[in-house]
Amino acid sequence: MQEPIVLLPGMMCDARLYARQISDLSQDHAVMVAPITQGERISEIASALLPVLPAKFALAGLSMGGIVAMEILRKAPERVTRVALMDTNPLAESPTSAAAYEPWIVGARAGRLEEVLIDFMRPEYLAPGVARAEVVQQVKEMGLSLGADVFVRQARALQRRRDQQSVLRKCKCPALVLCGEHDGLTPVKRHSFMAELIPYAKLEVIPEAGHLPVLENPSAVTTALRSWMRQPFVLK
Repeated sequence: MQEPIVLLPGMMCDARLYARQISDLSQDHAVMVAPITQGERISEIASALLPVLPAKFALAGLSMGGIVAMEILRKAPERVTRVALMDTNPLAESPTSAAAYEPWIVGARAGRLEEVLIDFMRPEYLAPGVARAEVVQQVKEMGLSLGADVFVRQARALQRRRDQQSVLRKCKCPALVLCGEHDGLTPVKRHSFMAELIPYAKLEVIPEAGHLPVLENPSAVTTALRSWMRQPFVLK
């Protein structure tokens, strides 16, 4: 059996984000979803996860999950056999973008988490079409389950995150960089840039999907992940 697959959800998401991938991949892979809910810094979240993860594992993260995945790759590259970075961002927040979290943090602390979540996952981040509303609703349900305290911790962690470009340049394992073609939050151009940073990375653009292709076009994402798991360990 191949190495286990560790999936890291996006901000205010849980295992439901990967329901279709878990159902398919778990037929012939050991699959686990690791929460990214503990710690007010990305480094703290990664440090909390490493003791409970397998000795070696394939690592896939979406959005904030991808940011945590890059930090795990920085801290313990010898344990990551392959990495998939999906709809994510290797750059640190700018002062302007970091400040944009503050009204959301205030709203979450004031008991307005549902309102914050609606503003946080905007329909224009997703592919156009009737499925948008359903995906937005799924994200809201996951976020309400996690609660305001998790939102505040995750927002603080994102505000303070480091630039991970140097980590990607040093990556020596099979790498997949994946993005929905309509991603309005972390666009395809950003992922092309990421793929160029990583030696031998494969870029996969998912059609009919935006920032959450695992929900918008799950079968295409699963196909890409299966191809990624078949990539040989030929990198030096």
